[in-house]
Amino acid sequence: MEISFIRHGKSQLSENDKITCFEFRKWVEKYDCHGVFKESIFPYETLVKAKTANIIITSELNRSVESAMLLNSKVKTISDSLFRETELPARSMKIFNIKLKPNSWALILRLLWLCGYSNECESLKSAKLRAENGSQQLIDYAKKYGSVVLVGHGFLNTLIAIELRKKGWEGNRKAGAKLNCNPNNGHLKKVPHYSGFYVFIR
Repeated sequence: MEISFIRHGKSQLSENDKITCFEFRKWVEKYDCHGVFKESIFPYETLVKAKTANIIITSELNRSVESAMLLNSKVKTISDSLFRETELPARSMKIFNIKLKPNSWALILRLLWLCGYSNECESLKSAKLRAENGSQQLIDYAKKYGSVVLVGHGFLNTLIAIELRKKGWEGNRKAGAKLNCNPNNGHLKKVPHYSGFYVFIR
């Protein structure tokens, strides 16, 4: 049995102006609604795993669903909100009128979240429980289909990986995850999208 994790592709949301924390909440809502750019090249091992999978699992978010379709549109695919990304506590935070770029807000809020601040969003404890449930769901799929790929989200993928190790599965992040393959000529190139690649076996 094999379970592989792939992080979704590059979002089509290109807004990168400095914004307040309150505005960042709206930015996240847009991010969750946007899909991904079509790519001409993909990480080599990612492409191999996606093409040989017997089933692909995604979250319900467009960036996850569309990424799976780009990687392999022919295989059976199931979308499940259980595998959505972990939330950020941006809803009620008003830090004066400080403006930062979205990536900076995401980093700050994720650190606060890891330290226990989760006002009006899913807590770390709840996310770990969801990851445990997600890991068992993937194991069930692996028992039925043999080879499973989750096209998901960076942080939740990491939490699920931790739970799989607890359940006795062996696996690590693949070193060549960012080597992308152009399907037209087979050339390799280092590109950041569709990275965060893990393979677990049992």
